[in-house]
Amino acid sequence: MNRIYMDHAASTPVHPLVAEEMLRVMTGTFGNASSVHAFGRDAKRIVSAAREKIAAAIGAKPHDLVFTSGGTESDNMALFGAAHARVDRGRHLLVSTIEHHAVLHAAERLTEQGFEVEYIPVDVRGRVDLDWIREHTRPDTTLISVMYANNEVGTVQPIHEIGAFAREQGVWFHTDAVQALGSLAVNCGELNVDLMSFSAHKINGPQGIGALYIAPHIKLPAMLHGGNQERKRRAGTENLAGMAGFAKAVELAVSSLEERHTDALRLRRELLEGLQAAIGEESFVVNGDPEHTLAHVVNISFPAVGTETMLMNLDMEGIAAASGSACTSGSLETSHVLRAMNLPEKVLNSAIRFSFGLGNTSEEIETVVKKIETIMARVRIKS
Repeated sequence: MNRIYMDHAASTPVHPLVAEEMLRVMTGTFGNASSVHAFGRDAKRIVSAAREKIAAAIGAKPHDLVFTSGGTESDNMALFGAAHARVDRGRHLLVSTIEHHAVLHAAERLTEQGFEVEYIPVDVRGRVDLDWIREHTRPDTTLISVMYANNEVGTVQPIHEIGAFAREQGVWFHTDAVQALGSLAVNCGELNVDLMSFSAHKINGPQGIGALYIAPHIKLPAMLHGGNQERKRRAGTENLAGMAGFAKAVELAVSSLEERHTDALRLRRELLEGLQAAIGEESFVVNGDPEHTLAHVVNISFPAVGTETMLMNLDMEGIAAASGSACTSGSLETSHVLRAMNLPEKVLNSAIRFSFGLGNTSEEIETVVKKIETIMARVRIKS
């Protein structure tokens, strides 16, 4: 059976050129970047070069970039760091309801520590209301956190406008750009952001490496203590191969941004048009914002078939997709993102996320459409 991978929003295959770069580092450089001898200096050059390449690609200065273990750590570093750094101003934070759990669970922990978190609502398409943010920002508000683009439905937020307002109010602004990098233009200097999270494995880079952009005027306390790495902001021996692979992945993603966008739009169109022809447009619902969206993420509900049933049948056909749900203790829970969008129960409980990327073809889309048609016909017969 030829397997089809359409879950690139979860993780992506490593690009061959990224793997080549990582192998070069792993087999050629083994010194510790903190060592003063020649082996250490070789390692230090790899760290510096990776930082410079990534910073240049996202409109940042190298010293504003802190390497982390991925998006989760970057989000945690931003929220905990910002909250504790500004207790002299206040303990009030605004966080959107559709954030990744790396942000939401951090916000819950901050509440336990005595901070007050208010959750920014979204409309039926998953967009936050800027007026709501304006109305609920207070003199003691220290941080606003709204993701650049949602990982479940693809909705893109008005980041520039939120950042401009936050800056006027003296409030720090964090955005999780993990899903946006490689799909949208990212320029830290132009987006009015103070903190921005990234991860390599969403852009055909390695798992286990990410970064946090910290604007020059932002001072965060360290979460990890030990050595003086990352300008004393994150202790720990550097992941040389991961950093080099991350830099190469960013270089490839940014240089091919337009091409990637065009390919994703084509696959998206082929999937939706194929479904319209095969099962009829009345048989499915596309969730999210049709205008402000990531091209490669398509969240579709099939009200006649439950999420678990559809996913199981797709998997048996060799097709990897995802639900908008988090798996906890083996039981599917309704997506907090779709729930926040106030969608009807049948739509909530039948959502499937398809996400495209490196290696996907029109032929695969055609196969997926045919399999969905077959699955839906089979389910109708049984019911």
